[in-house]
Amino acid sequence: MPKNDDIINNILKELDNEKAAAQEKAASAASADADKAAEITEAASDIAGSKAAETAENAPSEPVSHEIEADKTESADTSDRGANAPRRQAAQQNMRQPMRNGANNGMERPAAPRKKKKKKKQRNRIPGVLILVTLIFAVSISLSMVIIAFGKDVFGIGKSDTTKLVIVKEGATVTDIAEMLKDEGIIKSPKLFVYFTKLRKSDNAYIAGEHFVRPNMAYETIIDELTSNESEEKESVEVTFPEGITIYEAAEILQDNRVCSADDFIFYFNSGGFGFSFEDLLPTDSSLKYNRMEGYVFPDTYYFYEDMDVEEVCQKIYLNFDNKMTQERYDKMKKLNLTLDELITFSSIVQKEAATTDTMNAVASVFWNRLNDPDTFPKLESDPTSNYANFVIKPHMAVLDQTVVDAYDTYKSAGLPPGAICNPGIEAIDAVLNAIDTDYYYFYANIYTGETRFATTLEEHEANIADMQEGIEAASTAQAEAAAAAAAEAEAAENSDEGQEGEAVVE
Repeated sequence: MPKNDDIINNILKELDNEKAAAQEKAASAASADADKAAEITEAASDIAGSKAAETAENAPSEPVSHEIEADKTESADTSDRGANAPRRQAAQQNMRQPMRNGANNGMERPAAPRKKKKKKKQRNRIPGVLILVTLIFAVSISLSMVIIAFGKDVFGIGKSDTTKLVIVKEGATVTDIAEMLKDEGIIKSPKLFVYFTKLRKSDNAYIAGEHFVRPNMAYETIIDELTSNESEEKESVEVTFPEGITIYEAAEILQDNRVCSADDFIFYFNSGGFGFSFEDLLPTDSSLKYNRMEGYVFPDTYYFYEDMDVEEVCQKIYLNFDNKMTQERYDKMKKLNLTLDELITFSSIVQKEAATTDTMNAVASVFWNRLNDPDTFPKLESDPTSNYANFVIKPHMAVLDQTVVDAYDTYKSAGLPPGAICNPGIEAIDAVLNAIDTDYYYFYANIYTGETRFATTLEEHEANIADMQEGIEAASTAQAEAAAAAAAEAEAAENSDEGQEGEAVVE
């Protein structure tokens, strides 16, 4: 039995081997047929392509022959496909059969080749996104900065707290007022201010006149200030500064009228910095000046309020001086090669030296002639300058600085003093600017009668003094006698009142 089994197994193996060989032969034949069919198809397509090219070239001349050739080619392809169809089916069956047998016999099935899919190149969107985000971020920052800037302006945040005097003109529109506030540095956006005004319905509520505002005020506060009349809320005080007074005398007048403290006025007035145009013309070096703004308390009548802010008081006076110094006066000043400080200093001397306004032009010509002839007249030798140095500056010095005192005394120093000796009026200023042409180098004035005599030479001057001295002495004596008589009369009246009171007590 074992031998028979071995024989049977051998026979089966040989049959299997023959069957496998036959299948391999059939598969190879089918593969060869498929390759041949592919070659035939490729050749046919090449022939068809060449024929199509020839047809395109010879289309006008031989249209019929090309159609016949195309038909032949098509029929040939069809016959070829019909003849090879059984072979292709057999080849496909033979290819499937060994694969099944291989799976049944434990053979590994070969993996089918995968076609590589072409990956579409994706555009890199990161740069575009970054640009868009950056643009949005930049726009947001810009808008935020604009909003913050307008907000700070509307609410006065981070702006100066310096009080500014502004003038609302009669008949001014809201736009005019907004532009004026911008020019004065109070606001930055006139259009926004106009919008706020209309929002509050205050278009026609602005009051013409002087108003005090600050850049750090909110728009609403500024509108309230410009639409209210301070004179109705506070008691007005009329103050007059006469020509020729000093800054100390002006301060006392203000204090006596309960406008502000004298010391505060002197401090803030000398400090300045209120933004008026004439301030830009003042000298930066004032080391020898005792009172920096002496001469700029313009003599005039002012209207203040009791317990008024001292800076507001100063600005009203600054504004008046700024208005009085017209462009015509500045043009004359430049032609005479004078600075503003020199003009005011020169005018203060004329103000103190001239007995009347009628003689101011001639008095100014005397000092002009001396200044223009320094070899003959190295010093101006003006008595009022010596008086100011010794009786105004020196008593107010906590520590005596003789250099400053001597600099103001024109008997000791050449040229003009470093600063004004009083506050001159407009007549004295114009007298200096007129600079009339005379040959006067001397003058002598009778302060009692107002008479002034001018001379070209020293001899003439001395003769004028001798001639006028008797009149001066007589006038001085008469004045002293009148004063004594007035004092005696007042004393007698006082004694009479005391006697009447005594009699009333006895009764």
